Amino acid sequence: MTTQLDEIREQQKATWNKFSPGWKKWDDFTMKFLQPMGDAIIKELDIQETDKVLDVACGTGEPGLTIALLASKGKVTGTDLADKMLEIAKENAAAKQIINFETKTCDVCALPFDENSFDKISCRMGFMFFPDMQLASDEMYRVLKSGGKMATSVWSVPAKNEWITALMGVISKNLEMTPPPPGSPGMFRCGSDGVMKSVLEKSGFKNTREQEVTGKVIYTDFEYFWQMMNEVAAPVVGALSKADDTTRQKIKNESEDLLRQYKTGKGIELAYGALIISGEK
Repeated sequence: MTTQLDEIREQQKATWNKFSPGWKKWDDFTMKFLQPMGDAIIKELDIQETDKVLDVACGTGEPGLTIALLASKGKVTGTDLADKMLEIAKENAAAKQIINFETKTCDVCALPFDENSFDKISCRMGFMFFPDMQLASDEMYRVLKSGGKMATSVWSVPAKNEWITALMGVISKNLEMTPPPPGSPGMFRCGSDGVMKSVLEKSGFKNTREQEVTGKVIYTDFEYFWQMMNEVAAPVVGALSKADDTTRQKIKNESEDLLRQYKTGKGIELAYGALIISGEK
C-alpha cells in the first residue's frame, strides 16, 4: 500500500478506537438500526450450519454473532482494523455464550488468511471506508473458497439517508467544510447504483446482484438523537470539533427546529437507504 493509504488506515484505526466507548454505550440501538442490512446479507449468504465464515469490519460483532448461531457447527472469524471495537465484539459473544466466534485485528487489504479459507464472507457497512476498495475486494475473493458467496452492504445516496444528512446539512450551513477528494473514503462513496457490483466483478466475482433496503430509524426525542450522534457519528463529531460554543449551540437549535417535521407518535423518524451487493466465486 502507498504511504497515503497507510496514513488513511492509521487515521481510521485511531478514530474507530476513539469512538468505541460510544459504540458500546449505544450498541443496542445501533444494532437494531443496522439489523435489516445484516438480515439481508445473511439471506444472500444462505448460511449452513457447518460454514466457515469471515465477517469483515465486524465492529462490535454483528452480523457475525448472528451468523455464528446459524453456523452452529462451523466457525465465524470477525475482523476489524480497530482492536477496541473487537474487544466489545468478544464481550458480546461471551454475554450470548457464543463459542464459535473469534476475532482478528487486521487490515482488510492484507487479510492474514490462506487462499480458499472461507465458505462465506459478510461485510456490513465497511467498504465505504476501506482505503483501497478494489484491493479489499480482491483479498476477499482470494480467501473465499471456490463456489463460496460474499455479501456486503453500503449506504445508498445522501437523499435516502435523512438520519445523517439532515444534521450534516445544518452543520454545513454554519461551518465552512472542505469537501473530501472524489473517491476518498466516506459514507456515500459506494451509494450510486453499480459501483460495488463493478468492484466485485473486477475481482472475479460472478452472479453479482444488487438490491435496496430502505426504512425508518426512530429516535425517542431530539436530545436522544443529538447525544447519540455526538458519541458515535465521526463526521458529526469531526465537524462540530471546529465550532465554538456559540456556533455549536446554533447548530443544535437549528437541527432541533428542522427535525420537528419528522416527529410522529413514536418519536423522530428518519429515513435510511442501503444497498446489498452479493456475488459468488
